[in-house]
Amino acid sequence: MLRQAFINAIGTTPKVAVIVITLIANAIAWYFYIFNFLMNIIQNAGFSNSEVMMIWGINFLGIAIFAVLSASFIYRFRHRVTFLFYWMLLGVLISLMPMAFDISKLYIITLFCLLIGAYFGLGVPICFGYFASATNEGNRSRLSGIAFLSVFLGFFLLTRIEISNVLLNSIILAAWKATGLIILIFLKPEEKPISQSDKISYSFIFKNRSFFLYFIPWLMFSVVNSLAVPIISDFFTENFMDYNVASSIEMVLAAIMAVVFGFIGDNMGRKRLTLIGFVLLGLGYASLGLFPSAPLGYWFYIIADGVAWGAFYTIFLITLWGDLAEGKSSENYYAFGSLPYLLSNFLRISAGAVVGNAVPESAVFSFASLFLFVAVLPLIYAPETLPERIMKERELKTYIEKAQKAKEKYS
Repeated sequence: MLRQAFINAIGTTPKVAVIVITLIANAIAWYFYIFNFLMNIIQNAGFSNSEVMMIWGINFLGIAIFAVLSASFIYRFRHRVTFLFYWMLLGVLISLMPMAFDISKLYIITLFCLLIGAYFGLGVPICFGYFASATNEGNRSRLSGIAFLSVFLGFFLLTRIEISNVLLNSIILAAWKATGLIILIFLKPEEKPISQSDKISYSFIFKNRSFFLYFIPWLMFSVVNSLAVPIISDFFTENFMDYNVASSIEMVLAAIMAVVFGFIGDNMGRKRLTLIGFVLLGLGYASLGLFPSAPLGYWFYIIADGVAWGAFYTIFLITLWGDLAEGKSSENYYAFGSLPYLLSNFLRISAGAVVGNAVPESAVFSFASLFLFVAVLPLIYAPETLPERIMKERELKTYIEKAQKAKEKYS
């Protein structure tokens, strides 16, 4: 009975849900944690700004290049599950490498960041590809929301340990990877081999109008947000509260709203959520520009930003690109769909401080607000990726349930 109730609520069996959530949470939380780990080492090593840019630029290039190559690789491998077993085992070994080398040296940490980027870029699109193949349009969004909540909880758990020792951090990262691998070995995921008919080329994606109508706003937002965050960070700290506290509040709200929007996305569609997210972000930036001395403006921005990111994490990072693949191999979609988010992290490190020193705060907020409203325009013409049939079936089901409850109430 409980199993059937779970299937009715989530849209798949507990085994499949645990497998796909474990894959996503294990991979992304691991990268977030090792990114912070390396960031702290680089900051404490005393490298010059140009050296820091070189290190992170190489890391980003490694991710981008190997993400683009991942689809070709898995087409030859044909079995995602077998590849992911070996990939996660390799992740355990890579996590332990800082124990053998002094990664505070420039050339060693540069090579290590390149290795991390190549490893992450090669495997994550395939994790997402398995996620898309194990879900469908009717349950993909809600599982995406739950997966992101798991990412947040995993990252929160790892960061609460607050260990600065390199050796212990390596052991924690290796243990995290090993835990995910053990779960997969125990559950024994099932998968059909990738066939020739499932392949999607990059040329096909570049001719796909729907892809660009979603990708362009996502890219515009990622660039604007990455350049504005350093300015907002200083603005918050000087006038309201420590930005790290505000950012933590936003992340908690985003994690909660990711689950909420996940269920909404499987009932009302994905397009509405992306539109709501962009409008909220535009209003949030406008509130900072219009009310720079009012606490209400800051709180509105925190709430708007957290809610919008809940929608974006669910839709843009995980759900949308699997939808656009329409049941075929989705690695190429995920490879390009994730690049704006990764690019935003690099821009925040490299160009954010320069923009913050060169552009007045009020001008940045006004520009960001206008830019985000402009980004909505392509979304207006973008098609809904949740089939209309599913939306109508769920509307009918909701109507029938309400009618039955009303009948029971008055009978």
